[in-house]
Amino acid sequence: MPGSSTQKEKSAYSLNGFNVLIVEDYPFMASLIATMLREFGVGNIFIAHNGADAREMLVMFNGDPAARDHIDIVLTDWLMPGGDGIALIDWVRAHKKDSVRFVPIVLCSAYASELVVIKGRDHGANEALVKPVSAKKLANRILHVIDHPRPFIKAPDFFGPDRRRKVEPYEGDEKRKTSPEELREHHERI
Repeated sequence: MPGSSTQKEKSAYSLNGFNVLIVEDYPFMASLIATMLREFGVGNIFIAHNGADAREMLVMFNGDPAARDHIDIVLTDWLMPGGDGIALIDWVRAHKKDSVRFVPIVLCSAYASELVVIKGRDHGANEALVKPVSAKKLANRILHVIDHPRPFIKAPDFFGPDRRRKVEPYEGDEKRKTSPEELREHHERI
């Protein structure tokens, strides 16, 4: 429909130069998601039917600095034979090449539970999406990844996008030796 909000959202971005990797074992679902991405104007869509194929494609596109194209976003299914989405996320976030490690990942699942979201987040997914996937939900997740990139955190047992969605003031005793004002003054002097 001309003038609809979906039409306006779609035209606000040019995704023509975007490369999206769909990791989905069910061919119909992969085709459905690819069709939606084409309608959004995504330039290149690649499909891997399992985690092993996805790893190969990520190394081929993002692991080689001479590669012309890089995968910009991975949409991965939660459960697949031959390696699930969580195993793929773990592999990506542990990869030695930054061009692989930092690729945004949207975890898709037919299981609409808080556990899926928490597990995906705790393994390094940027976003979660519940199936069945609608065009609006898919567009919202992709645009959220683009519009709201989160800083990556490296901790002894985690590497991935910051899991906090909102910043809340600290309510405990202040243990910092330098006040925020002193830090600001120091940074201004440098």
